[in-house]
Amino acid sequence: MFILASASPRRKELLGEIVSDFAVLPSREEERATGNTPSEVVLSLARQKAESVAKLHPEDTVLGADTIVVKDGKILGKPKSEEDAFSMLSSLSGAEHSVFTGVCLIAAGKRFSAFAETKVRLFPLSKEEILSYIATGSPMDKAGAYGIQDGGIVSSYEGSYTNVVGLPIEIVKDLLRQAEVNYE
Repeated sequence: MFILASASPRRKELLGEIVSDFAVLPSREEERATGNTPSEVVLSLARQKAESVAKLHPEDTVLGADTIVVKDGKILGKPKSEEDAFSMLSSLSGAEHSVFTGVCLIAAGKRFSAFAETKVRLFPLSKEEILSYIATGSPMDKAGAYGIQDGGIVSSYEGSYTNVVGLPIEIVKDLLRQAEVNYE
């Protein structure tokens, strides 16, 4: 069986575009960010998610992923409050930043990992636009407090669109090939 170790509806939707049959079993363990660089942090978090589920399902193929936003060396996860979301969106308004997603695949007892980085620039957003966007509730479960798929927020990006959504499909396909997992 193929298992997605994430509760993210966006990851489930993206994985469903390439893997037809899989179960969703989010990790129940608390992850701890480790590493000195954004790529090390997301790879560590993705590995912890995948390993947590793989321990309970050692015969299955398990995919874990984690996404962060980085601006000026500061990691932005999911906002803890509307005020936090406002602060994040204000700092990202009109600015370029990076979105990192780490992916870890565990198959046949072997671990395969990679990460993606996408450069993103948001439109300059007024206080009213930010408050209106926060009122939709959409920013509250997303790293950096925005979703590229929401429209009207991102002015440009360089790299993988699906990375910014939360699961870089190109990397997932590559890891599946490396692990020799038939996913089609």
